[in-house]
Order: sequence, then structure tokens, then C-alpha cells
Amino acid sequence: MTEPAPFVVVFGSLHYDIIVDSPARPRKGETIAGHSWQPKCGGKGGNQAVAAAGAGARSAMIGAVAQDDFGRTLLGNLAARGVDPRFVRISPGTSTGMSVAICDSDGDYGAVIVSGANLSLSEHDVLTACELFARGNILVLQNEVPDTANAAAAAAMKAAGGLVILNAAPARVPSEGLASCVDILVVNAIEAELLAGVPVVESLKGAQAAARILAGSYPTAVVTVGDKGVASATVQGEAIAIEAIPVELVSTHGAGDEFIGVLAACLLRGDHLAEALARANRAAADLVSRPAA
Repeated sequence: MTEPAPFVVVFGSLHYDIIVDSPARPRKGETIAGHSWQPKCGGKGGNQAVAAAGAGARSAMIGAVAQDDFGRTLLGNLAARGVDPRFVRISPGTSTGMSVAICDSDGDYGAVIVSGANLSLSEHDVLTACELFARGNILVLQNEVPDTANAAAAAAMKAAGGLVILNAAPARVPSEGLASCVDILVVNAIEAELLAGVPVVESLKGAQAAARILAGSYPTAVVTVGDKGVASATVQGEAIAIEAIPVELVSTHGAGDEFIGVLAACLLRGDHLAEALARANRAAADLVSRPAA
């Protein structure tokens, strides 16, 4: 009997995003007239699961939403975008996670998230989705859900013989239990600075230096630096540096999640790390150069 194809399993957050296009981000006490707004299905977890599916991987999501319009919309979006949503739990007595992001005329953004049902994720969700934890699968984690839940998911995937990727965003130092299960750490310059404990210059050379430091704690460390590129280092001393692809920037919103999802999909199909990073780098460049769907 032929074994089923492996999965990219994303354990993490689902948010209903409201994207506001504005000439600038307001300062304290300031009101600015924006250009437009649009809804978007997101959350780092949801975005990464969709990106993995879009890159050709079998993708499954483990998460939580409430029984409300936002939750129903997010579940429908996952299914429509090729993500298996069977293990997204309906959490009673709470609200679906949401965020508001303000994108300025330079293409940068700032956001506020309200986590809602995402904070209810726990070891119970890992046990419920036990069939997804198997040899050959890749688990993708982020920091928009409790560390204890991430640690339980990571331990289950390691015990099954799968690969664990942690996108330590937003910046948060992982517990020892979680860190010990991570195979690949992916961070931006701000997150790298927190975890490495040293200032990180937002340049390709700075990313390389930070990746080398982090590779002392994780088997593989990947540091992204936006329009400068991406660098990685392994505990064995292997290093990769890839310059960013020049594009006309529209918005950086979701670029990191696109990178993670495509990286996981490429590794799942057996690409070498260098090729997977290059493909993920190209995918993120393509995303930031086009208007949000």
C-alpha cells in the first residue's frame, strides 16, 4: 500500500484582519484620514498554512476560532485555499482572533492583534489531531498562541520523527521545552536581537552574524532582513546568504508568513535548504510587490 503524501502541519493562530491603507501611521493622539480598507483572512498560522498549500504542499491547520461570523469566514477561507481545516476547533465563550493593520504609503505597516480563541489552544488540540503528527511531516509554529501549547505540539512531532520549524514571531523567548524540540528557527532582525542577546544590524552581513550566534542554540537558524535578504547558519557551520530580489514595494504585510509557508512546502518535497530559502525569498518578493487580494 502506498503511504499518503506528507503534510505541512501548521499549529497556530487564525485572525480576521482589517487592513487600512493610510498615507502614514498615526502618532499618539493623532487622527489621519485613510484611503481605503479591506478585510483579509489571516493570523500568522492561517497565512502560513495557505502559503504552504499555494506552494503545492498538503497543508493542514490546527487552531481555534469562535462560533461567529469571523470564525466561519476563516474556516471557509482555509478550505477554499486548499488547507485541511478539520482540526480547527470551535471555542465557546470567546471571540475569534482579529487584528487591525495600518499600511502606510511606504509599504510598511503596524498592527494590533486581539488573540481571542487563539489563546485557548492547548495540549488537548495536539491530542485531538494526533493523526497529523507523523514521520515525514513538518510542523510550523509561531508565537501568537501559548508557549505551552507550542511546546506540546513540538514534542509530539519530534517524538513522531517529524521536523519542527519555529517562527518566533511576535518576539518571545521560547521555553526550554519548546526550544529543545526546534529543528529550524526563523526570525527577523528584531526577533533575532531578542533571542541572540546582541544588537542585530539590519543588513545581510548582520543577518549572517545573528544566524551564526543562534545556530549555537538551534540546529538551523534563519534570519530575514526584509529588503536586504535572508541568511542562515547551521550548528555544523554551514552558512547561506541570499540577497533580496529588487521589486517595487506595495505592502510588506504578510511577507514573513509567505516566506515561512513556502519554505516549509519546499523542505517537505525534499529541496535542499539553500534552494528552499531561495524559493521562499522569491515568493515573499512577489507578495510584497502586488496589492493584497
